[in-house]
Order: sequence, then structure tokens, then C-alpha cells
Amino acid sequence: MATTVLLARHGETDWNAERRWQGHSDPPLNERGREQARALAEELGGAGIVAVYASDLRRSLETAEIVAARLGLPVHADARLREVDVGEWSGLTPDEIALRYPDAHARWIAYEGHGWVDGESYEQLAERVVAALVEIAAEHPGGTVLAVTHGGPVRAVGAHCAGVPQLEYRRHHRVLGNCAVAAVAVEGRTIARLD
Repeated sequence: MATTVLLARHGETDWNAERRWQGHSDPPLNERGREQARALAEELGGAGIVAVYASDLRRSLETAEIVAARLGLPVHADARLREVDVGEWSGLTPDEIALRYPDAHARWIAYEGHGWVDGESYEQLAERVVAALVEIAAEHPGGTVLAVTHGGPVRAVGAHCAGVPQLEYRRHHRVLGNCAVAAVAVEGRTIARLD
């Protein structure tokens, strides 16, 4: 029996507004991000959600807590739902990355690699996020679950569903907006997009 997983990106942080790469850094939501989370809570109020999961990073946890409070549900933190670890790029703007790491930045812009050195690969990201969703879905067969995560994990799931490498998927799909939602159906180890 398939489980519907609603993948929501966290609300805005100051680093989002400044276009800083966040990765595993842990900035909190800003006021606009909290407003987005409240709007998401209203949007999902009648969705029949039976459980709420979130990345253990503050921006996702806070978003999930705002939504979960509206739904009367607890939040289950799961580090596997974290954003991709961007290593030395964390906290930097695209312009700063281009100045400090011009070759790596050029590879990233040309879709020839993930660029950073000390973080994790897109493949590692996809492996941990898919494993998390499979386990979460197995806990709630046939139900609807909210997983508040980050842009990278949502795109990783999209690439997995499309059966293409993340670099190829990234070329054609923008990052989900703050507090936007993508729906997938998870049955066993099979994940399929619903939207």
C-alpha cells in the first residue's frame, strides 16, 4: 500500500535571502520564513497528514514545528533529511565561491560536478534521503506524511523518480521555493512523483 509523502522545503532564512549556500550550517528561519511556515500550515490543514518528519537542522525543524502545531502532531527529526553537505562552500554566496574556487565553481555551473571538495556527493545525498523516505513510508502504510527538508533533497528525490543523475536533473529543474511542496508515492523501495 503506497504512502503519500509531501516533501516541503523549509521556510526562508537570512542566508536564503542573501543567496548564501547553507548545506549543514544551521541558520534559523527569518520572519518571512515563519510567515511562509504559517501559510504552509494553513494549506496543509486538511491534507489528512498522519505524521510530520523533518531534517534536524533548525530551519526545517522550526518550519515543521509550526505546521505540526496546527495539525496537533509531534515532529520526528531525522538527520538523513538534511541538505547536501557543501563543505567549504557553506556560508558563501555564489560570487564568493567564484572568487575563492573558480575551477570548482566553473564545473558546478557547467553541470560537470558538485564543485565542493569537503562535503558529500549528490549520490551520497540521494542514497540517504531515499533510504529515509522508504523507512518513513513503511511506518505509515497508506497514510499521508509530511517531510520538511531542503531544496537539495527534494531535487534528489525528483532525480531518483525520473531515473536520471542529479546533475542532469539539476540542469532542467529549479530548486523548490521556500515552503513549496512536492508529492511522491512510496511503496516498498519504489518512489514515484505525484505532481
